[in-house]
Amino acid sequence: MKLYLDTSTPKTVLKLDEKTYEWESGRDLAENLLQFLKDKLAENNKTFTDLEEITFMSGPGSFTGLRIGATVVNTLASELNIPLKNHHGETVKIILPEYGRGANISTPKK
Repeated sequence: MKLYLDTSTPKTVLKLDEKTYEWESGRDLAENLLQFLKDKLAENNKTFTDLEEITFMSGPGSFTGLRIGATVVNTLASELNIPLKNHHGETVKIILPEYGRGANISTPKK
């Protein structure tokens, strides 16, 4: 089964083969992303070990969303020993998020 994941916006998009799922993850992404993936795989009578390939929307987008998603897909691809692709279709060893701009760091208040 092929997995596609996009965590670049507050709406997480997951594709499992031809089925598409959307989740308004907002600030719950880090806490609930793995459970969301597990639940959608279970709906298809699959587990993580049934994954054959992962594609990730590596940016631009939300700094935090991209970091969380990249960490999850990098870990899954490594542990399952399956191909990992960025959204350009290139097979990569790890996903490096493409933020689209530099960090917006505000000045300290104190």
